[in-house]
Amino acid sequence: QVLLVESGGGSVQAGGSLRLSCTASRSTYDRKYLGWFRQAPGKEREGVAIIYHGGHSTYYAESVKGRFTISQDNAKSTVYLQMNSLKPEDTSMYYCAAGDLRVGARLLDSSEYGYWGQGTQVTVSS
Repeated sequence: QVLLVESGGGSVQAGGSLRLSCTASRSTYDRKYLGWFRQAPGKEREGVAIIYHGGHSTYYAESVKGRFTISQDNAKSTVYLQMNSLKPEDTSMYYCAAGDLRVGARLLDSSEYGYWGQGTQVTVSS
């Protein structure tokens, strides 16, 4: 059973924009936290942006603040990641994730999320 499906990745030149989409099954979409993570070859998976489903609060990694925006469309059970001013260092596989998280958990810690998509590749050329 596929619970999270990402789309929207691709290749773009530095300074360009992409919008990633993640459509979830309803039960997965209703988890408290939805977010985007990325992992480049040979590197650990890192948190990029998180949205708190109930209160619509958002959280970002320092490296993407001011450039990326996470949002959601409840009617479509979809979470988006708008990526502007892309840099070559943003090149990575991007994953959508969902979870309820423990009290006191770090929001950008990938180990706190139990539901994952298959990923979509983003490549930014200089």
